[in-house]
Amino acid sequence: MRIALAQIAPCLGNVKRNLALHLETAEKARREKADLVVFPELGLTGYKLRDLVETVALNPDKAPLFRELKSLSREIALVVGFVEERPDEKGLFYNSAAFLAKGRLVHVHRKVFLPTAGMFEEGRFFAQGSRFETFDSPFGPAGMMICRDFLQYSSGYLLFAGGSELVLAISAAPGRGLAGGQGFASSRMWERMGESMAFFASSHVVYCNRVGSEDGATFAGGSFVFDPAGRLLAQAPYAERHLLLAEIDPGAVRKARRTWTWKRDDKPGMALNALQRILAGHDD
Repeated sequence: MRIALAQIAPCLGNVKRNLALHLETAEKARREKADLVVFPELGLTGYKLRDLVETVALNPDKAPLFRELKSLSREIALVVGFVEERPDEKGLFYNSAAFLAKGRLVHVHRKVFLPTAGMFEEGRFFAQGSRFETFDSPFGPAGMMICRDFLQYSSGYLLFAGGSELVLAISAAPGRGLAGGQGFASSRMWERMGESMAFFASSHVVYCNRVGSEDGATFAGGSFVFDPAGRLLAQAPYAERHLLLAEIDPGAVRKARRTWTWKRDDKPGMALNALQRILAGHDD
């Protein structure tokens, strides 16, 4: 399987222009014989939307834009980030990621952990998602996360317990601090989490971050892919537009889980019972 990570710089609030960028980039990935192309968080809208959230919101079941993406997905599978509003939840807006393949919308993940401090304002404008689900993709059991979801222990564990073999994380993470040589100090935490999650979940981990600037924030890029042994397969440059290609071996999950028995020995029921006791204690 060949995967492409589209490290793009979306235009804030301009959905039409961003769709064109997605279509153009997906065509490049298709010409490179990629099976799946992953775009960053809120790639169809830009990140620092504030009062534009309502204006750019889409229903993925009905929006003409999604009809175009579904048609494209017959040629190459897609992960795209967008603002979601459903007819049965009018006035509630979600920071969402959609997985499309074979002409249909396969799965939508709504961001659960919304950073709301300092430069981050997501809790002011977005409703909170409530679940992490493993779904059947053309490439095996998969799960999705959005940015801050990726840094929470519980998110990775829930996808691991649910049987995910491919973790797809999309992000709009700014770069902060200077590391030795090139890159940002803040990028290290994403890379450490990617390596740890891949190794201890025995899964492929794909992290696609955006680049460009919005309202004083510079987005870090540095997208990467780790294999189920925790080895870095590919990484994009920091702060530069780039289409990263990586070859993924589906058989690597089986090999890793035979070598390290984290999955065999996991006891989700024990974790559930412990959490229920903890929550009961909090209720007291």
